[in-house]
Amino acid sequence: MDIKEIENLIKFVSAQKNVGEVEIEKKDFKIVIRKPVPAVVSAPQYIQSAPQPMPVALPAASTPAASVSEEVKAPVAEASNLLTIKSPMIGTFYRSSAPDKPLFVNVGDEVKPGKPVCIIEAMKLFNEIESEVSGKIVKVLVDNATPVEYDQPLFLVEPN
Repeated sequence: MDIKEIENLIKFVSAQKNVGEVEIEKKDFKIVIRKPVPAVVSAPQYIQSAPQPMPVALPAASTPAASVSEEVKAPVAEASNLLTIKSPMIGTFYRSSAPDKPLFVNVGDEVKPGKPVCIIEAMKLFNEIESEVSGKIVKVLVDNATPVEYDQPLFLVEPN
């Protein structure tokens, strides 16, 4: 078998969807051509599902249901004007550049586009994340040194 025949055999195996392996054996020659098997990718273990809301037990002799629903809706309406700074990647969230260094931002701090707000470490690379909005930090949504997912909210910002 010459090189041209081997090349044609490789092209044939790679073009066929239902052929994964070809083995040819002659007197003094044996060749096995295998297609790589696609690996099954499972989700990394550090990805966490969204937290489920905890049920709240209300006392039996409580206020009427209408006022309870208004109380629940009030924080949501208040939060609707807030902007969110989201993670641009998967990695580990850090609020400071080192354990002994000050935090990039605290609740109440003013941010503007380009100001560093945190670091996300991915594959031993430390990526400084900058704010794309201007306003005041209202809430930090992630604990320091915890894993974050792509597009996960990190900070809530009240716009100026």
